[in-house]
Amino acid sequence: MFNSEQIRSDFPILTRKVNGHQLVYLDNAATSQKPRQVIDALSSVYEQFNSNVHRGVHTLSMEATEHYEDARRKVAEFINAPEPETVIFVRNTTEAINLVAHTWAIQNIGPGDEILTTEMEHHSNLVPWQKVAEMTGAKLRHIPVTDTGLLDTSQLDQLINEKTRLVAVVHVSNFLGTINPVKDLADRAHAVGARILIDSAQSVPHMPVDVIDLDCDFLAFSGHKIMAPPGIGVLYCKRSVIQDMEPFLRGGEMVREVWFDHATWNDIPNRFEAGTPNFADAVALGAAIDYLNAIGMEQVRSHEMEITKYGLEAFQSLEYLKILGPADHTLRGGLIAFHSTEIHPHDLGTFLDQKGIAIRTGHHCVMPMHRKIGLPASGRASFYIYNTTEEIDLLIETLKAALTYFTKGSSS
Repeated sequence: MFNSEQIRSDFPILTRKVNGHQLVYLDNAATSQKPRQVIDALSSVYEQFNSNVHRGVHTLSMEATEHYEDARRKVAEFINAPEPETVIFVRNTTEAINLVAHTWAIQNIGPGDEILTTEMEHHSNLVPWQKVAEMTGAKLRHIPVTDTGLLDTSQLDQLINEKTRLVAVVHVSNFLGTINPVKDLADRAHAVGARILIDSAQSVPHMPVDVIDLDCDFLAFSGHKIMAPPGIGVLYCKRSVIQDMEPFLRGGEMVREVWFDHATWNDIPNRFEAGTPNFADAVALGAAIDYLNAIGMEQVRSHEMEITKYGLEAFQSLEYLKILGPADHTLRGGLIAFHSTEIHPHDLGTFLDQKGIAIRTGHHCVMPMHRKIGLPASGRASFYIYNTTEEIDLLIETLKAALTYFTKGSSS
């Protein structure tokens, strides 16, 4: 049974006070907090078996390698990857996408080909494809977003065509919260011989994700959004795709043999993990996955749907403030973006911070979508397993006070 209070007790930072108030952390789409179990796992690496992996025959090195590869196995099982070797450790989602851009894309995309993204993409799943299009002579196209925050799929038959080589799409928007129909997009992409890359930074931490069911060719996510430390991320690649990809970075560990004038490459995944890997944070990522598995990802998703539904209804009581994204909580992840015609989001964010409430303000690395709807920035409250309806109540109460303060004057 899901127990928020029990879960909250595992997160030391949640006992902190900010500006004299109990911390209410609602910035989980940016980064998540870490439970004691993950913090302890990270400490244990440095206290018990800190040594370079894949490098030595001594005990510490072999133990470090075992824990590192065990973390890879945990990740593979978590996303239902068919084999651990299809899981590549990177720094974050951004690096994972760039790895695909600078390997598979450069090898397989050429003049006249098309790359398809959406108008709601994070910069990390847009800017790399701009560069690929510039380098290869391909055309970059975008699936439009409707006024309700959903993908406009009415023109997909034209957008996904015989020229399409890659569909790169966010699973859950970090701005609108929209859950996109990635399985259908994968089917459509494969029907014309294209590949699909899914940015799952906002989905893997919050709901069950099965790469076999989605039939995706590439899937990327970041550890720091799933309660692991920053600096560790994951790229999943189908074996049929990855086995022909050239390396992204070159140097130690990714080679098989080296001569003065040439080299041959190691097997996957080592071929794409040049240099000393971030084995400590990989182990901590494994601990985060253990923690979520103990709860159950269906339970995680159910809790976030419940709290998001509660939040969407509570926001309706606020004047001078509009919610962005789908109105139906079942069509969105656990976040609510909003804006006011009266107050800049940075002012709202600062007011909330003075009461110990942490939200995100700005363009959320989705400048084109903000520009499309005519906003310079927005506010965003995003939820995770340790957030409660009581915290939503406090957010709403404080937003009401802020709106009153800024629209009617501090003397009111």
